[in-house]
Amino acid sequence: MATILKEILKTADDIYGKILKRQKPDLKFPLRTLGNVKYSPGTGFFEIGNRKKNRALTVSTVKTFAQTLRMMSLSKQLVDTEDIATKREAYYVSKNWGEARFNEQPESDTVIDDIEALFMVNREQLGFIPEEKGGEVAGNLFVIDKDRDTGKKLKIDCTKFGSGSYSIPISVELLEFQTDAKFVLAIETAGMFQRLVKHNYWKKANCILISMGGVPTRACRRFVRRLSEEKKIPVYAFVDGDPYGITNIYRTLKVGSGNAAHINKYFCVPVVKFMGITPQDIIDYKLPTHPLKEVDIKRAKDALKNDPFMVHHKEWQKAITQMVDMGVRAEQQALASHGLNYVIDVYLPEKLRHPEKFLP
Repeated sequence: MATILKEILKTADDIYGKILKRQKPDLKFPLRTLGNVKYSPGTGFFEIGNRKKNRALTVSTVKTFAQTLRMMSLSKQLVDTEDIATKREAYYVSKNWGEARFNEQPESDTVIDDIEALFMVNREQLGFIPEEKGGEVAGNLFVIDKDRDTGKKLKIDCTKFGSGSYSIPISVELLEFQTDAKFVLAIETAGMFQRLVKHNYWKKANCILISMGGVPTRACRRFVRRLSEEKKIPVYAFVDGDPYGITNIYRTLKVGSGNAAHINKYFCVPVVKFMGITPQDIIDYKLPTHPLKEVDIKRAKDALKNDPFMVHHKEWQKAITQMVDMGVRAEQQALASHGLNYVIDVYLPEKLRHPEKFLP
């Protein structure tokens, strides 16, 4: 945290110094787009490129420049006092900033993201935390946390939540893990997660089940990343067989995103492999389908052309092209057409017998 404070103060001093010299102060932010990232299997995640955007103090940018400095000041206050603020709270704090206040939260969120990129840290280190939960966990795992009042360690058994599950906290850096599970299964939908928990699938397969609930939150990704690295266990992704599930949910879990390329190295899970639903699964398991929408086709074609991860892997180019040619998509729950527990009795066992065939 001391490093963050030094960086904030240094930036403020530089701006103040330029003003005293009657020079135009400016801030240079990394450009957070898919066009400014690079991917290589060696690193395993999207890395930020060298392109930057310059925010200089001019008549037209004075409000945004002031908002950026005020948000940096709020971050300094949070770090100084070891406090936190949700992004929603930060937005409301700005209502006391006079002409520098934000009209809508997306404006303040963007400024927080810019500051995060400016200092190449994650927003939690700046004192800002997300609103959403981190995800749900069930299975062969002990999570070691600490009692907030006594500081004593708490050993949380993820097999002892009955029909419920352990909720991943917003910050996972201080957690420890104990497990002898064979793999982690990261699941897109809460419904599929609940089915597997209901029938104790984790016990049958000796695994850890994690519900991503759509595109996984940072806390969820960081939790899976630390778990996979520290315990040296494989991670498999089980998502819907559609362009969104593949190019947004899975891709974000594995290599990160262009918008967060400056911190992908903390939040992606390079070891994860795509178990399903694949386009070939739709054929092999005779799954009910829905036609691809125009937005699906556009997303798929954009990925084939512009996504560095998809462009690098021929297996993914082939799979996405196959889906576009088929013109259909399938949900995880489509497996229920063969029986409610077909996913447990047939699909997962058959797929897990050949993890070497999973998509990269």
